[in-house]
Amino acid sequence: MKSEALDPNAIQKLEEEFDSEVRFRPLLPATAWLVAGLLFALSAFHYYTAGFGLLREATHRGIHMAFVLGLIFLVFPLLKRDHRTPPQSGVLAPGGIALYDWLLAAGAVVASLYMPWIYDDLAFRVGNPEPLDVAMATIAILVLLEATRRSVGWPLPIIAVTLMVYAMYGQSLPGILAHPGNSWSAVVNHLYLTSNGIYGIALGVVATYVFHYVLFGVLATRIGLGRLFIDLATALAGRYSGGPAKVSIFGSAMFGMISGSSIANTVTVGSLTIPAMMRLGYPRHMAAAIESTASTGGQITPPIMGAAAFLMIEFLNLPYQSIVLAALIPAFMHFFGVFWQVHFEAKKNGLKGIPAADLPKAREVIARDWPAAIPLFVLLMVLFSGFTPYLAAFWGITACVLVGFTRRNPVVAVTFLVVMVAAAAAGLLSEGWATVAIVVGVAAVSAAFALRDAEGKFLTADMVDAFVVGAKYAIAVGAAAATVGIIVGIVTLTGVGFKISNIVTSFAGQLAGIVGSVLPAWAFDAKGMTLFFTLVMTAVVCILLGTGVPTTANYIIMVTVAAPSLALLGVEPIVAHFFVFYYGVLADITPPVALAAYAAASMAGADPFKTGNTAFRLGLAKALVPFVFVYGPALLIVTKGFTWTDFIVTALTCALGVFILAAALTGFALVRMPLWQRLSLGLSGLLLMAPNLTVSLVGIAVAVPAGLAQIAASKRAAATTTTG
Repeated sequence: MKSEALDPNAIQKLEEEFDSEVRFRPLLPATAWLVAGLLFALSAFHYYTAGFGLLREATHRGIHMAFVLGLIFLVFPLLKRDHRTPPQSGVLAPGGIALYDWLLAAGAVVASLYMPWIYDDLAFRVGNPEPLDVAMATIAILVLLEATRRSVGWPLPIIAVTLMVYAMYGQSLPGILAHPGNSWSAVVNHLYLTSNGIYGIALGVVATYVFHYVLFGVLATRIGLGRLFIDLATALAGRYSGGPAKVSIFGSAMFGMISGSSIANTVTVGSLTIPAMMRLGYPRHMAAAIESTASTGGQITPPIMGAAAFLMIEFLNLPYQSIVLAALIPAFMHFFGVFWQVHFEAKKNGLKGIPAADLPKAREVIARDWPAAIPLFVLLMVLFSGFTPYLAAFWGITACVLVGFTRRNPVVAVTFLVVMVAAAAAGLLSEGWATVAIVVGVAAVSAAFALRDAEGKFLTADMVDAFVVGAKYAIAVGAAAATVGIIVGIVTLTGVGFKISNIVTSFAGQLAGIVGSVLPAWAFDAKGMTLFFTLVMTAVVCILLGTGVPTTANYIIMVTVAAPSLALLGVEPIVAHFFVFYYGVLADITPPVALAAYAAASMAGADPFKTGNTAFRLGLAKALVPFVFVYGPALLIVTKGFTWTDFIVTALTCALGVFILAAALTGFALVRMPLWQRLSLGLSGLLLMAPNLTVSLVGIAVAVPAGLAQIAASKRAAATTTTG
C-alpha cells in the first residue's frame, strides 16, 4: 500500500457532494482571477495581523465579515445544483456571476463595515439606534442569513429566523417561554450594535483563531505533512491483522490533527485505505465505516480539534494548554475503541496484513518527509511556550512557506527550527523587530530557492494557491459563526436559555421520580438520576441538531442552551462543554444524516445506512466516554479537585471497559462468542466504564466467566488444530 499521488479532483468532488461548505461554483477566467485575488487578500490579512498585531476588535471582526460574506456570494451559487452549471456571462451576469449576486456582495461589504465605522459613536446609539443603523442592521441580517444558507444549508438560518420571531412576539406564547416581546429596532440593536450578537464571541474566534488554523492545515498538507502521516501509519501498522484498517485509524488520527474536518479526513485518507481494506477482504460497508469513524476523531484530536478548542478558550477563559490536556484521554479512548473492534473483526474473519513488499519503509518515509513535520512542531512549541494561539499559527504558516519553497531542505529546516527555539526561549517571538527579522530571513531564503529552482514558478503558484484554497475553505465557517451570533444574541436578549434549562431539568426530575418509584431506596439517588436523564436528553438534542448544523455551530448553540441545565446540576463548565461538543461530532456517523459515513460509503460503493449503523457501533466509545467524564471529571485532568489516584482508576477502568465492549460488540476475543458471553461482556464493559471502583470491581467479576470460557475454547481450538 505504498502511497500514491491523490487525485485532487476526485477528492474535491467527494467533498462537494457531502459537504456544502466546499460546494463552490465554477467561474469564468477573469472572475476567477478576481475572486482568487480577494481570497488571497483575506488570507494575507489574517496572516499579517496574527504576526504583527490584531486590529481593534470591532474593526478586525468587521473586515473579516465583509470579506467572508462578500466572497460567499461570488463563490457559492444561489441553488445547490448550480455548482456544476457552466457560467454564462452577459448583462445580467457580468463575469459569469448573476447581477443580484454582485449586488448582494456589495451590500454585505457595506453592512459589515458600517458597524466598525460608527464604533466610536456606539455609546450614544446602543439602545437608541438611528434609522440608518436599523436599515444597515436589517441588510446585514438578511445577507448573512442568505450567505449562511448558501454555504452551510437551511437549518441554521431557520433556527435564527425562528428565534428572531420569538424575540419579537414572545408575549403571545403561554407559560414559562413567554416574555414581554421586543420591537424590530430593539432586536437589531442587540444583534448588530452590541458584542452579544453577530459581532460576538463566535465571529471573533473564527476571525482570530480558526481561520489561521484552516490555512495552516491546507499549507501543511501541501508541503507533505499529510503524506508523511499516512505513509508512516502504513509502515508501522500495515503488516498486522487487518492492516489497512489499522492504517486508517492511525493515519486518520494523525491527519485529523491538521485537518480538523471529518469529511476532509474521510475522503483524503479513505482514498488510500478504503480500496486497500476491500482488497484485503473487508465488506464494503465495514471498510467505509472504519474510515469514517476513525476520521471523525480528527475533530476531537489536539492540537486543532476543528474550531472547538479555540471557542473553549473564549467561553471558559482557560489557556489553550488546559484544553489540549483535557482533550487527550477522551480522544485516545475513541481511537482505542475503534482499534480493538477493528482488531477483533480482523481476527474473527482471518484478515491478514498488507504484504511486506507493498509497505513503505518507515526509515525511508522519515528520511524523505521529516522536514514537513517542522511546521507542526513549531506551532506546538510556540503554543506551549505561552504565546497566543494566533501567533503560534502565524509561525506555523511561516514555517510551511519556508519548508515548501526550499523543497523540504533539511539544513534549512533544522536552521529555522533552532532559530525558533532560541527566539521562543528568549521570549522574542512576539517582539516586532524579531518578527520582522525572522520573516525577512524566511522570505529571502524562500526567494533564493525559488529563483534557482527550475520549478520555482510552480512552487510560488502552488503556495499562493494554498492561501487561496485556505480562505475558500474557511469562509463558510465564518458565515455560520456570525449566524450563531444571532442565535446567542436572542438567547441573551430573551433569557430563553435558562427557561429551556429549567424545562429540561424539571422533565428529567419527573423521569427520575418515575424510575425511583420502582427502584429500591438503596439503589436510587434522585439527583444522580436527574443528571443522567438530563445528559441523555442533551446528547439526543446534540445529535439531532448536528444532522443539519456544522459541528462548530452545534457546539455554540448547545453550550448556550444546554450547558446552563448541566450547571444547575453541579457539572463543571469544562465538562459540560466537552460533553456537548463530543455529541455534536458524533452526528457525523449517526444515521439518518451521517455525512462522514455517507461520504465513505460513496467511495466504497456501500449501502449508506448500513455504513452509518456500523460506524456508530465502531464509535461507541465516543458515545459513552462523555458520560464517564461527567461522573468522573478526573479523566479531563484539568478539572477541580483533580487527583492522580482518581485519574488512574478512572482511566484504567474506562480503557478496560472500552476493550471488553469492543470484544462484546464484535463477538470475538480469542474465539467466536456465543450470545451469553457477548451479553455478559457487554454488561461488564458498561460497569467498568462507570467511574466508581466498587462498580468496576463488580464489572470485572461479571467478565470472569466469559473470559475463562474464551480461554478454554481457545485451548480446545488450538488442540484440534494441532491434532489435525
